Amino acid sequence: MNLPKQYFVETLSKILSIDSPTGYTAKVIAQIKAYVDEIGYDSYCTNKGNLVVTIPGKSDKTVGISAHVDTLGLVVRGFNSDGTLSFEPVGGPIMPTLDGEYCNIYTRWGDVYTGTILTKSPAIHVFDNAVDIKREQKNMAIRLDEEVKTDADAKKLGILPGDFICYHPKTVITEKGFIKSRFLDDKLAAAIMLCLMKHFKENGIVPENNVLAIFTTYEEVGHGLSHLPQEVSEFVGIDMGCIGSDLSCTEYDVSICAKDSTGPYDYELTTRLINLAKDAKLSYAVDVYPRYGSDVSAARSAGHDIKGALIGPGVAASHGMERSHIKAVDNAWKLLCLYLTT
Repeated sequence: MNLPKQYFVETLSKILSIDSPTGYTAKVIAQIKAYVDEIGYDSYCTNKGNLVVTIPGKSDKTVGISAHVDTLGLVVRGFNSDGTLSFEPVGGPIMPTLDGEYCNIYTRWGDVYTGTILTKSPAIHVFDNAVDIKREQKNMAIRLDEEVKTDADAKKLGILPGDFICYHPKTVITEKGFIKSRFLDDKLAAAIMLCLMKHFKENGIVPENNVLAIFTTYEEVGHGLSHLPQEVSEFVGIDMGCIGSDLSCTEYDVSICAKDSTGPYDYELTTRLINLAKDAKLSYAVDVYPRYGSDVSAARSAGHDIKGALIGPGVAASHGMERSHIKAVDNAWKLLCLYLTT
């Protein structure tokens, strides 16, 4: 049961390169659907934009797995007198990490402009507070790579409030297996799910139960999986494992979350996953995440009658300059395979 590493790197790199903040995910979903079509499983898109893939199993029972492909981002809020743009965050980016980042601005007319996210005191030779100005939304703006000097100049470009501002992922995968990029939360898991489908199809593996594998598009704002087909009786979300403080997860482990901000996950299903990881001698960690919610959380909050659990590769510096390792990916992939085939 070996992770198809080359396929993983290729698919991960591709989907990370596609800008997809919550609300602007059609392009990345189209790319993932192309991968799924090539593998050979049936799929469909919901009205909301989620991609649902059907993997037939041996029994009448239906289980679900998911990864979200929407990411953090920004939208245009308004226009400043000097021609820069004010913005609103999409999701919860760590604002200081955005200072100096390059970005793309997508208009509703199909134009794409480039720019830089900066503070309003960006020059050390000019502003007394250039170093210590607080890196927060009200003190930051988007500098456009256009000849704009006033708000009227910026408006003439066709930019509107609500247009998406997407900052670069800066993806690097090192020879020693470290995966450095923004938005590993949760495109890392999306690539894992694609690897699982490829592995099953190429090796003729039929899971124990029917599987709905769902790529969701509104997780970062809390309602990614608020709608779920009624035949699903249990669900395992695949999302990033948290690292830091008193948590035991590392960049080399698969995380099994026992509880997050919405409450405990299903005791029996979580215990089953822990035993699978333990018996297979995987490197795993069981943790509690008090500042975390998932697609499974959204499904349960919407009233779906499911057993729910949450696993994922350990990811450091979440919502900032994230990093994981191929070992965490391999452990998460193996646990997911075991869950579906045991």
